[in-house]
Amino acid sequence: MPQLVIEINGQQRTLEPGRSYTIGRNPQSDFPFDDARVSWHHATISFNGAGWQLDDHGSTNGTYTGGARTQQAQLFPGAVVNLGNAENGPRLGFSAPAQAAAPAPAWHEAATSRSHVPGPQQQAPAQQPWAQQQQQPPAQQQPFPPQAQQQWGGQQPQPFPQQQGFPQQAPQHGGFPQQSPQQQAPRHDGGPQPTMIRSLTAGMNTVRIGRALDNDIVVSDLQVSRHHAELRQLPDGRYEIVDLGSHNGIFLNGQRVQRQLMGPQDRLTVGHSSFVLVGDQLQEFVDTGAVSFSARHLTVEVDFKSGKKVLLNDVSFGVPEKSLVAVIGPSGSGKSTLLRALTGYRPADRGDVLYDGRNLYKQFAELRSRIGLVPQSEILHKELTVRTGLKYAARLRFPGDTEAREREARIDEVLYELRLDKRADNKITALSGGQQKRVSVALELLTKPSLIFLDEPTSGLDPGMDREVMQMLRGLADDGRTILVVTHSVAELALCDRLLVMAPGGSVAYFGPPDEALHFFGYETWADVFQAFENYPDHDWAGRYRGSVHYQQYSAPTVEAGEVQHVQVAQEAVRPPKPQSWGSQLWTLMRRYMSVLASDRGFLALSVLLPAVIGAVSVLIPNAAGLAPNPKNQLGINSGAATIMLILAIGACFSGAANSVRELIKERAIYERERATGLSRSAYMMSKIIVLGVFSVIQGAIISAVGFLPRKLPAHGLIVKDLPIIEMTIGMILLSFAAMMFGLMISALVKTAEKTMPLLVMFAIVQVVFTGCLFQIFSKPGLEQVAWLMPARWGTGMVATTLDLSHLLGPWNKDFNHPDYDPLWDHSVAQLLLDAGALVVISVVLGIIITRLQRRHEPEVMQKG
Repeated sequence: MPQLVIEINGQQRTLEPGRSYTIGRNPQSDFPFDDARVSWHHATISFNGAGWQLDDHGSTNGTYTGGARTQQAQLFPGAVVNLGNAENGPRLGFSAPAQAAAPAPAWHEAATSRSHVPGPQQQAPAQQPWAQQQQQPPAQQQPFPPQAQQQWGGQQPQPFPQQQGFPQQAPQHGGFPQQSPQQQAPRHDGGPQPTMIRSLTAGMNTVRIGRALDNDIVVSDLQVSRHHAELRQLPDGRYEIVDLGSHNGIFLNGQRVQRQLMGPQDRLTVGHSSFVLVGDQLQEFVDTGAVSFSARHLTVEVDFKSGKKVLLNDVSFGVPEKSLVAVIGPSGSGKSTLLRALTGYRPADRGDVLYDGRNLYKQFAELRSRIGLVPQSEILHKELTVRTGLKYAARLRFPGDTEAREREARIDEVLYELRLDKRADNKITALSGGQQKRVSVALELLTKPSLIFLDEPTSGLDPGMDREVMQMLRGLADDGRTILVVTHSVAELALCDRLLVMAPGGSVAYFGPPDEALHFFGYETWADVFQAFENYPDHDWAGRYRGSVHYQQYSAPTVEAGEVQHVQVAQEAVRPPKPQSWGSQLWTLMRRYMSVLASDRGFLALSVLLPAVIGAVSVLIPNAAGLAPNPKNQLGINSGAATIMLILAIGACFSGAANSVRELIKERAIYERERATGLSRSAYMMSKIIVLGVFSVIQGAIISAVGFLPRKLPAHGLIVKDLPIIEMTIGMILLSFAAMMFGLMISALVKTAEKTMPLLVMFAIVQVVFTGCLFQIFSKPGLEQVAWLMPARWGTGMVATTLDLSHLLGPWNKDFNHPDYDPLWDHSVAQLLLDAGALVVISVVLGIIITRLQRRHEPEVMQKG
């Protein structure tokens, strides 16, 4: 049967008629493309018995032959097919095979991924991408590589086209012709190779960079806006880079800029791509994830009354690219502190963290998007389905101009990679512990981070799930990422490339291959090692390691790499770029919060049932004359009115506060992570206030309807003359809303959810005392002023003003002509508005306090932002 040769970017492969070949962005495709114009499953090439044909699988941007879009193309020697764009989409050429078959080139051999797990975890060579590089030896056998890439800031770009099968192609526009791969002269200086070179022709003054296909340089990265930036040539020949209002910003030499001159020594970063001016050329380097990572002399100290305490003590280590590193150690050894220092959440007081040779602390604003963090607590709402949770996360993390189909495509890719595609429509709570951790990892993978840190991902999992999670991390590292995991589990350490053992006091007791660690300590089990840490607290574990061969081989190159600096993170670098506008974030957060509440039917039922029951209980209280003002009834004859008002006011306080008292504490881990990725603090708080405020309005209305309608009410109101119940209902709604704000303050104040209930009960009891219905509060210095801070005092006063309740209560009001009556209950429009205004002011002040308290639960480097 006839063979056919396919040619892509100068590289050829012979197609055999006995099988079909897949094309798409899926890395498992026979011909994978990293180009946004190519669909995930774009097309298939097969031999139908009579000839070769290409079948398009409903791709978004289409398949083209002869400039026309087609669903099925007949293939023959000399045929040309373009994917995604008729003029400049990835090109597939076809030719007849040579008479004498040449030996298969090195790139034609499918590289099987190194895996420590035999059997099903390893894929057959036929399932591997055909353009992978040759297999590398295990990381354990390689010493830490020297910092040989300082010329380009250590950034690892995609391979040069001659090393990889399908480089990204960008459309050509007049004035800035792109050299073909055959025209690009390879570099021989040992540095990274550019993935694209564009000549800057004189006379054409602007190069536009962005995600849309109409840009001069197309960057297939969802972190990049559709029209992101422009490189403009000035009359004097110099170049200026200008931000076009992008959502994630542009960075020049690690610092975010809006408009800046760009010279030959400058590095411009847009998303995961960096650009460098070399003569009359603009060269692109893409961070594909294969980066090294190192820490040098990290030291963290905290001040106590007794003096300074060292949490991290001169920690240094280096990690090669595509490595899985485990961090273990006894409690109090500084593992969590180390994790926060490595991610930049809490920078070390001294020392450097290097992202492939670039200082993370100095260039935190640019590099933060390259780092993923999976904390021990879940960072997705478990009430949502997997797909819905990722959908809202993608809306918050991707630029506002990202189309829904682009977000959905990325979500599908991540779900497929982590084998969650069949669980996409399941609620997260219905998944196993290991699958839930996969969902958290999927959230971080949306933005394609190069480094992923995980804090205790196997905590609470059985041994089987422990292995499943570690095997997943092993696979992520093999696919081109660097993974660092803090764990207490030692069962699956053999899957890791490096092991970092922390000793008490925050120092390094060992760093090197995991299979040599126990021999290094001289014990047979890790239980013995940890017991030795406890039994010999004065032993110099760090000194023992520094005197070892392992230190010279695995840590010394990092320690000797450069001068240690005391880094102060610039405030402008701390403030994260907001991927979306404030209003867009608010709308997304509100929709997500409503989805979470709607999935909890028990919460919805209690939100309606609680105020209804409280209102119904108040109806049972007898009051012969009802709530109508009646000056002839004195000395407590209508004292039942006070009890009724007390029950209804406390019911509004309790139901409003109960709605919100857990809402911030239960989402603390989610908020901290999203804040680090650009979430607006005020948008987050407003989403809570608005949604919970709606519930407060409904609850206040229910309490008023059930509690007031069965009663005899005054014939006229102060403002709404014919319907006084409206004025009274507004008072109960404002009281419920202010109580809801108190609940949010409690939730922002406490450190654990268990502390919210005692504070809620205390809040309700305090409101009982200060309603003014039990005893005289007015005209009592000190007590009266404290009562002004209580929402129940003003809420009760607003309703009592409409009812003219001062003329119904005693015993402190024995004579109605006596001037000593409660001024907050004065039957006047001015007093009614004052009571309502006080509740509004209390709510606003509480909102400001809550926002301030939320800062304590953000990454430390952002708490002043």
